[in-house]
Amino acid sequence: MKFLCLGYLDPQKMDSKPKAEIDAVMEKCWPLMDAMYKTGAVLVDAGLSPEAKHLRRVEGELLISDGPFAETKELIASAIVIEAENYDEAVKIAALHPTTLVLAGEALGWRLEVRPIHYFKDFLHDK
Repeated sequence: MKFLCLGYLDPQKMDSKPKAEIDAVMEKCWPLMDAMYKTGAVLVDAGLSPEAKHLRRVEGELLISDGPFAETKELIASAIVIEAENYDEAVKIAALHPTTLVLAGEALGWRLEVRPIHYFKDFLHDK
């Protein structure tokens, strides 16, 4: 099974820290990410830009707006796709991510969400 891990942060907390402090925290992340890669379960690991375009239909028209939306304090900062036998194994692998291991991340609003991936193509063909 494949799972999507979304890494969140609080941009206000991140931006309030001096660059040198953030750089020091990030330096602690690389060896942890290497350990996660060595599991062989990481298929995709990507950092996400804070800029976004939101597309949606409103009253029949396509609206495109800049994001992220201001209603949330959190920002999705990374996306990781992992392959695991089941949900428990996926969570165990995701727990190797710096979000869960770097203590300074707590003060920066770091968290990780793990979701199973369902393929729409497979879902549609099963009907």
